[in-house]
Amino acid sequence: MNRIDTCFAQLRTSGRKALVPFVTAGDPSLEATVPVMHALAAAGADVIELGVPFSDPMADGPTIQRSSERALSRGAGLSYVFECVRRFRERDDRTPVVLMGYLNPVEIRGAARFARDAVAAGVDGVLLVDLPPEEAAEFREAFVSHGLALILLAAPTTSDERIAQLCAQASGYLYYVSFAGVTGADRLDTGEASARLQTIRARSPVPVVAGFGIRDAASAAAMAVEADGVVVGSALVAALSEAERPEDAATAFLAPLRAALDG
Repeated sequence: MNRIDTCFAQLRTSGRKALVPFVTAGDPSLEATVPVMHALAAAGADVIELGVPFSDPMADGPTIQRSSERALSRGAGLSYVFECVRRFRERDDRTPVVLMGYLNPVEIRGAARFARDAVAAGVDGVLLVDLPPEEAAEFREAFVSHGLALILLAAPTTSDERIAQLCAQASGYLYYVSFAGVTGADRLDTGEASARLQTIRARSPVPVVAGFGIRDAASAAAMAVEADGVVVGSALVAALSEAERPEDAATAFLAPLRAALDG
């Protein structure tokens, strides 16, 4: 079992839900990324999604787009992201780290080399938002051979046929996008999303976490009723961007969400 499988097995045994914060590598500064990751883990993060900065993050809203632009302007490329994970692993060998980003940087490096370098750095999974399952065979083969989970996405518009395909190929966990749109939008319908989550969780061989539109403790707790965990991104990225001490801001933001999920 890799760290992701171990994490969710432990959560299931204890009857708890996963809290999965997303932060962009290199924002609000190059120096802040690793301290923020440690602060998130200490505040109750079960998995950390680390955003790989990209010049055209089409699935992301303005908040994460701007964070990616800022990180790129500081030189936060893929090598920097791997170095952050390596440094994080010096003190934390338990918390799973999933890279979230886009296909282009992976293609440039090559699937096999990317997977080898990612695992060597301490990465546990990768979520590529613009890689459809029909075109993922080469990447899945390379990732699986190196022990790297390829996290897949499902959405409210995903057909039952596509859900079956995703479940057949799923590893690590399945990321359910709570509404059709970009990250950070404020139009989450927890009732509608929960009904869809019930259907997907009944079919999925891996845990299902919900993301998009989760901004605070209340929305996290509401979505966690039917999900195995929740992802919070844009609201956290915004809080960090305005903080004098990002690691303190990370702790202050995440602690109420952890309390809400555990309560």
